Amino acid sequence: MSLKLGDKIILSIHDLAFGGEGVGRIEVNHDLNIQDSAGNEPVSPPVPGKFLVVFVPLVAVGETVEAEITELKSNFARAKLVRIIHASPERVQPECQYFGDCGGCQYQHIAYPEQLRLKQKQIADLFERIGKIPRAAITPVIGCPQPYGYRNRIMIRSQWNGRAKRLEIGFIRNDNKFVEDISECKIAEPALNEQIKAVRANPPPKGGIKVVLRLQPEGWDVPKDSFFQNNFFLLPELVSTVKCFLSESKVKHLIDLYCGVGFFGIEAADAVESFVGVEYDALAIKAARQNATLRQVSNGQFVAGKAEEVMPELLQQYPVDQTAVLLDPPRKGCWPSLLDLLRTTRPAQIIYVSCHPATMARDLNILCGDGVFELMRVQPLDMFPQTQHVECVADLRRRN
Repeated sequence: MSLKLGDKIILSIHDLAFGGEGVGRIEVNHDLNIQDSAGNEPVSPPVPGKFLVVFVPLVAVGETVEAEITELKSNFARAKLVRIIHASPERVQPECQYFGDCGGCQYQHIAYPEQLRLKQKQIADLFERIGKIPRAAITPVIGCPQPYGYRNRIMIRSQWNGRAKRLEIGFIRNDNKFVEDISECKIAEPALNEQIKAVRANPPPKGGIKVVLRLQPEGWDVPKDSFFQNNFFLLPELVSTVKCFLSESKVKHLIDLYCGVGFFGIEAADAVESFVGVEYDALAIKAARQNATLRQVSNGQFVAGKAEEVMPELLQQYPVDQTAVLLDPPRKGCWPSLLDLLRTTRPAQIIYVSCHPATMARDLNILCGDGVFELMRVQPLDMFPQTQHVECVADLRRRN
């Protein structure tokens, strides 16, 4: 027999990879020739007697499924789900009518407690592989009290559908090519679904336009394009985790890098004697100062500038053995020059917050290299239920 695009196979799903795809394997033997869509063998075909890994979305661990091959490489394949032969007991009915077509969610078909268990395992796998970090350092994921209707910010897109001669308004499909037309989003807060209705009633003039819908956090000044956490319901746990780490290290000062509108510095102000927030976005810094005034926080200051440029001067102002540095970088992680500076100056503690575990694991590996810092633990928080994403907070301490 030959394996080619469009072939249907039976798979047993034994794991879910980070990103949400199920993992199955098919044996490649002497009677099996891997061919591309033109019937040509790839340059490096799989070794006979080995197993080819096949990734399938929308499945659960322990399931037996029928899947159709959509992509073939020399060492793996991808397939789309055709039908469930034996379902997992953790499989549930998705709440969203667009799930499976819309690319926003990956886990609505899995019971929420199982989602948390899977995310903890996926993070541990990722950190062990990329950061050489022991699995025991990853604590169980803190769940969201509201797994649906939690997002306070979404971005919907418009795309002209030439075949149907209409404007599609919604989210990118799971094939990353087209827009799935939607009338509501089950993971968005109800007020945002009302905003979606308003956009559909007054659509953009053409395709290719993005519309950002967001709810302002109560008691915070947040400029239009400035960052704020997108889940109000789990914010108390996120703040509690950061303050717990600060309390355990007994530091007196906090340098909050990538501080945005000052959220972490202001919320953790009562856990330290003084703090300073650093942010490149001048509008966000202006808002941070306003937020500190609104919340009557007077033991901090805010500085506009790039983290890697401002840090050397700040570390001369604060005794490093009594100072914690909080990192909440963009998804691409920290600049190498900043990581080098932290390794050289060695503050007492680094608290690293990230929604991108891969870049976080990479940066933690650098910071902990040669025994400069020690990773105490990583606390994941499910700020993004029903999706592949997860927030992590890491506690690093300077080694004596």
